[in-house]
Amino acid sequence: MFYRKMPRSQDSLSILGLGLMRLPATPEGHIDEERSLEMLQHAVDNGVNYFDTAWVYYNGASEQLMGKFVDRAPRNKLLIATKSPCWLIKTPSDLDKYLYESLERLRTDYIDYYLLHSLGQRSWNEMKKLKALDWLEKQKADGRIRHIGFSFHDKYPVFKKIAEYYDWDFCQFMLNYLDTHYQAGLSGYRLASSKGMGIIAMEPLRGGKLVQNIPPGVDAIWKKSAHAWNPVQRALNWIWNLEHCTVALSGMSNLEQLKENIELAKLSPTVELSEKELRIYNQARLEYIRRIAVPCTECRYCMPCPHKVAIPGVFGIYNEAVMFNDRDRHLKEYKGWIPEESRADKCVNCGACVSKCPQHIPIPDRMKEVAEYFQEA
Repeated sequence: MFYRKMPRSQDSLSILGLGLMRLPATPEGHIDEERSLEMLQHAVDNGVNYFDTAWVYYNGASEQLMGKFVDRAPRNKLLIATKSPCWLIKTPSDLDKYLYESLERLRTDYIDYYLLHSLGQRSWNEMKKLKALDWLEKQKADGRIRHIGFSFHDKYPVFKKIAEYYDWDFCQFMLNYLDTHYQAGLSGYRLASSKGMGIIAMEPLRGGKLVQNIPPGVDAIWKKSAHAWNPVQRALNWIWNLEHCTVALSGMSNLEQLKENIELAKLSPTVELSEKELRIYNQARLEYIRRIAVPCTECRYCMPCPHKVAIPGVFGIYNEAVMFNDRDRHLKEYKGWIPEESRADKCVNCGACVSKCPQHIPIPDRMKEVAEYFQEA
């Protein structure tokens, strides 16, 4: 395994981190403890030392699983990251509550990397009102946490405000060769690195979407490369080519995926992407973008819909289904994330949204298209 220094720490972090959000599950949807603990042991045995969980993952069972592993593994070989659920925090005392619950679940006296979870403009404003940063500094001084960070899901201008407000030890955001201009993206990467922050890249494989059902047009572009890499290797190599990215955090869901990613991490120092290779990555990115079916920017000017259709959410899942050539997976997301009363087939063609759309999308016509696409036989 290879390691990179956290800029504001003496810690050396494995360039591959294990995310504990997609651990093996039982048919009932619970964590498969035996298989998950086997993965954690294999990770440690092969040099992985960064483990990322959160108070909310698996309704708390992810932290509990990590706690069971802490009981059997040398604590000084584990760099544990977990997150405070900002959306649940309403009072200063809630900050204490969720930290202490995490410590108890993790069976440890301290957390190495503690994050404010999923910051966006609204939650950031709330955290400032509650003086969360003063509280974090006190916890750090008292030894309950070692490093202060945040994870992020919003637009770059919001990331910039947060990153420049405080001298964070590290940050975590989505980073992959497709989403270079989405959320924090490469602009966030450059800003964080300029400020000396550690950078944890999440979703390097876009939840597996960059490595499955590769569209023919994208596959044709990859054939221009001088390297016969598989899709996983391509995606991870792009991340590891970013010299200021401390960890590529992968939510591996079985032992086979973990073994593959560990082997790729061992090869990573031999890889340096040339300008020609980076142009091929960009061509692949543009081909994915070309496949976007509806030019919705999720500005939400069309909302609220008088008939409760979740217009941006519906278009978002449809676009990903078409872009990643995977209707079946996205049908599950559509049914799981969009309430039945808010789906495309509930559009009555009232037209109230059409004049509000800056992109001039004929929304009712496209809703009919989405409803037909996701219609089950």
